[in-house]
Amino acid sequence: MNERIAELRKKSLKLSMEEFGKRIGISKSAVNQIEKGVNNPSEQTISLICREFNVNETWLRTGEGEPFQKRTRNQELAEFLNDVMEDVDDSFKKRFITALSKLNSSDWESLKKIADELSKED
Repeated sequence: MNERIAELRKKSLKLSMEEFGKRIGISKSAVNQIEKGVNNPSEQTISLICREFNVNETWLRTGEGEPFQKRTRNQELAEFLNDVMEDVDDSFKKRFITALSKLNSSDWESLKKIADELSKED
């Protein structure tokens, strides 16, 4: 499991030990100890890794299956909106989402037509 955690952190998530640890509430040195196999992750740490990074617990524990859980469209949207909410108030993402929230049904229909035109294959 220790190797899978290191692989996950470095290759898939591209996070430093410090960033990874911060996201799950453990220190950089604790991450290092886990990855080196000096310490095994606690049940709580395993749960936090799976929840925070959408990791398949079976894969994390055994190496079987896919590393990441499939998410629904609603889960993906909720995660995106949560990330936007954490941006600074004048970020482009936040300003754009705020603008979209002010559209009426006619505006949405106009955007739909534009999107449909742009996505048509020649």
